[in-house]
Amino acid sequence: MPGFKAAFMNETVKLVKKKKIIVAAVLSILAVLIGQVAVTAIKHGFGLRVVGSTEFPLVVLSVFSYTILPLFAVFVAIDMFNGEFSSNTMKITLARPVSRLGVFSAKVLNIALFIAMNLFLVMVLSMLAGLIFNPSSVNAMGVVRVILSYAATFLPVFVFSLLVVLLSNILRGGLAVFFLSIIVFAGFNVLGVVYSNVSSFLITSMFDWYTLWISETINGFKIFRQLLIMVGCGMMLFTAGYYLFDRKEI
Repeated sequence: MPGFKAAFMNETVKLVKKKKIIVAAVLSILAVLIGQVAVTAIKHGFGLRVVGSTEFPLVVLSVFSYTILPLFAVFVAIDMFNGEFSSNTMKITLARPVSRLGVFSAKVLNIALFIAMNLFLVMVLSMLAGLIFNPSSVNAMGVVRVILSYAATFLPVFVFSLLVVLLSNILRGGLAVFFLSIIVFAGFNVLGVVYSNVSSFLITSMFDWYTLWISETINGFKIFRQLLIMVGCGMMLFTAGYYLFDRKEI
């Protein structure tokens, strides 16, 4: 356990120092600001109230979860593995008194931490923007819906990042992993549209899983079924990724 804690802290320090984290934060802030400017322009220009204070964060999430969040989750996953392999710093990481499982788990946990913190940042900023510009429409139930939506978005994006981790341990080049991840992401979305009957088994179609939690009539069976699919996929991807990582010769 002490070895894992040290590995986790080491990966966290490396993650914080990456410029991509700053870029992700800046783009997240810009996404919220641009969204609020657009909503305000429509309100004052046409006299229409597009969204309320607790509805605005959900509008932001619907776009954010399919663009900035998965894109930078891919970047972070590639840096965690391909980046260190290409720069030969993985040797230093594995020279520490911690098992490969501990190193792999620490890296995956930091990817999860990045996704969670990015979601939290956007949630707080969008809620503040909604509260400032539409204070009269805020309500406790709306706040709960927002928190639940952002929390539910974490799992499908994290499972997708595990797929990227697997690809990072199959392919050596980070650029190849990036383009393949984009192709897989786009391909899954196209398949989900063309073959709607199998969309519930594609991880990218679950990026809007939160909508099941906040709908007027909650379908508990569908929520549970998709939860099992995501957990099952996550376990298989984690195991396969670790198997390949453990077999790599550094």
